[in-house]
Amino acid sequence: MVTIRLSRGGTIKRPFYHIVATDSRNRRDGRYLERLGFFNPIATGKDAALQIDLGRVDYWVGNGAQLSTRVADLVDSYRAAAGAATGQAAA
Repeated sequence: MVTIRLSRGGTIKRPFYHIVATDSRNRRDGRYLERLGFFNPIATGKDAALQIDLGRVDYWVGNGAQLSTRVADLVDSYRAAAGAATGQAAA
């Protein structure tokens, strides 16, 4: 089964995560099918903390992929932020 989950990168005490679509049997940081975005929990200043390609996430979910709980929370918050930004631009 295809799972959309976080893959850890970065260094010790400086985590950085890629959001990837991968076979659920693969290791956490192993081979993946597609990189869908990133999550930087310690972003500061003008650094982007979260970026997700929602179109590709919707594609994978439409084809049966399952979101991990953390990625589901991140996608929900990113959709809300994108909707709020679109609402502000339209007003």
